[in-house]
Amino acid sequence: MVARLERALRRELGERIQLHGLTVPQYTTLSVLLSRSGLSNAQLARRSYITPQTMSEVIAALEEKGLVERAPDPGHRRILRIKVTPKGKRTMARCDESVQEMEEHMLADLGTEERERLMEWLRDCVHRLGAGL
Repeated sequence: MVARLERALRRELGERIQLHGLTVPQYTTLSVLLSRSGLSNAQLARRSYITPQTMSEVIAALEEKGLVERAPDPGHRRILRIKVTPKGKRTMARCDESVQEMEEHMLADLGTEERERLMEWLRDCVHRLGAGL
């Protein structure tokens, strides 16, 4: 059931954010960067569960769209720190609205207490599997 839900969410998420010019890996990367600005390519790859090579492609596409920018780390010139641009923040705000609508639709039959309980259970599952939040 978890795998089916993951596939359905990924499909629906992909359709919704595609309207804003992003792929799921690009959206995930921007989400991570908004919570942890200045990460390196390798750090982003680990947090996004993709290879560093794939992350390099994702970052290059985001940079080409003007959604992120890279700058050398002052302490280690070989490391490039990545941050979201103002255009990237605006794009993410629109994507997040679409994702919020998807979540509201998915949870429409649940009351407030049921939603809170579900979120608690999901957080527990994530922590038990060592993925942290």
